Amino acid sequence: VQLQASGGGLVQAGGSLRLSCAASGRTAHNNAMGWFRQAPGKEREFVAGINWSGATTTYADSVRGRFTISRDRARGTVYLQMSSLKPEDTAVYYCATSRTSSLTNDDSKYIYWGQGTQVTVSS
Repeated sequence: VQLQASGGGLVQAGGSLRLSCAASGRTAHNNAMGWFRQAPGKEREFVAGINWSGATTTYADSVRGRFTISRDRARGTVYLQMSSLKPEDTAVYYCATSRTSSLTNDDSKYIYWGQGTQVTVSS
């Protein structure tokens, strides 16, 4: 499975961005997907996850209520709608495919990773 993340950019605080992650190659339709991020000098952290069907989602406390994860299984694409962005959301955002169909925030359970897309939020 190859993952291609896109949609990052520079936005002012309070603004919105939508990230996309397109999967190609071997199908990952039945796998959970997730978004992670890594800010300079910090460890990678879980942001949001979605199960195989899209019926169940989970979020980090820091983004709950502001970010929404969704997926279009027919297109093999996962989205992260980010609203009310804050400077502390600045990071490289990565999408990833889990080895299972169930939700998890454990990055060791994710086996395929995209290349990352930069999100910068100015104050």
